[in-house]
Amino acid sequence: MDNINRKILQILDKNGRATLEDIAAVTDIEEEEVAKRISELERCGIIRGYKGVIDWSRVDPDRVSAIIELKVTPKAGLGFEEVAERVSKYPEVESVSLMSGAYDLNVVVTGKTFHEVTNFVSRELAMMDSVTGTGTQFVMKRYKEFDVELTAEEEDGRGKISL
Repeated sequence: MDNINRKILQILDKNGRATLEDIAAVTDIEEEEVAKRISELERCGIIRGYKGVIDWSRVDPDRVSAIIELKVTPKAGLGFEEVAERVSKYPEVESVSLMSGAYDLNVVVTGKTFHEVTNFVSRELAMMDSVTGTGTQFVMKRYKEFDVELTAEEEDGRGKISL
């Protein structure tokens, strides 16, 4: 991959809403060339989508997230792929990653309540044939996600008042 495509990816990684004009100015190529390169990066699967980073705790303070550790017995010829693909299909699942270390798959799950997440783990994930163990850690507070700080309060411009 050439340096211009890498630069385009870095720009979009920091700001998925960057305009063709903005990217062209930074990369020193024409907007049409930027559009062509982005289309090609999308077509070949390097750019998989564009997503806003939402601080869901401000939208729904009762929403619950958990990190689920799965121990899996891999199947011959398939490894961990079959279980990872099955787990990925659930709408409650935000992400699935193959891990090194004490467990095999890291699964991030969201739900409306602790009870809902617990039921999902016990009734769905733990019951899969190849899953031999689970561990659940509930997320208490998110501080940074996808390189975006979630805890920084924005100034409203009015300044402080002292009495």
